[in-house]
Order: sequence, then structure tokens, then C-alpha cells
Amino acid sequence: MDFSKIELDVHTHTLASGHAFSTIQEMAKAASEKGLKFLGITEHTPGIPGSCELIYFRNLHVVPRNMYGVNLLLGAEINILNPDGTLDIDESLMEKLDLRIAGIHSLCYRWGTREENTAGMIKAISHPLIDIISHPGDGTADLEFEPIVRAAKEHNTLLEINNSSLKPIRNKATARDNNLEILRLCKRYELPVILGSDAHISFDIANYEYLPTLLHETEFPDDLIINTSVAKFKSFLKPGYHGIL
Repeated sequence: MDFSKIELDVHTHTLASGHAFSTIQEMAKAASEKGLKFLGITEHTPGIPGSCELIYFRNLHVVPRNMYGVNLLLGAEINILNPDGTLDIDESLMEKLDLRIAGIHSLCYRWGTREENTAGMIKAISHPLIDIISHPGDGTADLEFEPIVRAAKEHNTLLEINNSSLKPIRNKATARDNNLEILRLCKRYELPVILGSDAHISFDIANYEYLPTLLHETEFPDDLIINTSVAKFKSFLKPGYHGIL
């Protein structure tokens, strides 16, 4: 994988999320300096303590969608709250966002059995407005990955391979093996993945330092990595408002 060909990083957070440390402008400038064409800023929705209130997302229309020559996609990382697949913002607001990511976070998730957790994630995958599932392999919830990959293939939803969740300070015991399993399944089913920095500070934008070894170990095809092609990425976006796209 030639990481110099990376064109986009669409899972990042600014200080608006309450536990990140850069402004939108600082993030955009860093993305420009790293040669990105697209930057996604996807703040946490209210289920995460200290994060944005809903009015923040309603007012995103005031923010320019191009800064320092980088196209911005402004959206949300929406919380899957329970094994029923319930999300913590409603569809009327989701439709106003450029980008919709959904994920499980320990601070606001009500755990079920492996089968129940898997069913809940599949419900989010099948939601007509969800574009990406964030860090499904981070080990927060016990999941069965083959049905998740099959559902993502069926519903044209991207699964993320998340760099931040593999950092030693955060790495859960199962995270590496989970992500290897997801990559092998996506390779088998010819399902593209998206690499996510999950940057919470501008210096981490397009930081994928823990992912090359996983991609090499699974011999994952370059053409199944969405980050190298804005055009490919656009083909996975669900109907709705997408800013400048």
C-alpha cells in the first residue's frame, strides 16, 4: 500500500467533541499540508459526555466546505445505543449532514450477547443514511464479523479500519485480531474498506501508522482501500445532502 496516494481522511474530531484539541481551521490546514483532497469532520453526537448538542449539527451550514484547498465533509459519528440498533439522533437531522458514521462507544452503549450486538450493528449498517461504521473491530462490543461484512456488502456501507483504536494506550486485547479478521473477510467478499485516523488533534490527520502491518499480513488489495480515490468514496455515500459533492 502506497500511503502517499491517500486522498482522504473522513473520520476526525475537533474540540467541539469535548475531548479533542484542534479547531476546524487547524484541522483543514493540517489536511492541506498533508496533501489531502477531502477531510471529514464527524463530531460525536450527544450520547458521548461533553460532546455537541444537536444545535451544533443544525448550524453546520454556516461553515465553508472548502478551506486551504481541501474539501470538507461535515457530519457526525452517531452512537449505536443498544442491541436494537437505536441511534442517538433522528433522521431529519441526519439528512442535513454531509457524512454519517455510526459506531459503538462504551460510554453510551448497553451491551447484549454477541448475537444481539451483531444484530444491532447490522441494523445500523442497513440504515439508508449511514455511510460508514466506525471501528467495528476495536473490541468494545463482542461481535460476529462475517454477517457484518455480508450486510455491509449488501447495503453498500463502508467498514472502517481504525488506526486510533490500535494505539497501545487504547488497544483492547482483541483489537488487532478483530481487524485482521475483518480485513480477511472483506478481501474474501471483495468489499472495500476505509482507513480512519480517528484524529482528535490536527497532527494525527491521515495518521495510519498501525495499519500497514495489518494490510501486509492479510495481503489486502490496494484497490479495495477507498482512501486512495475520492471517486470511489463518493460511490459509497448514501442519498442525502453532501455539502459540495
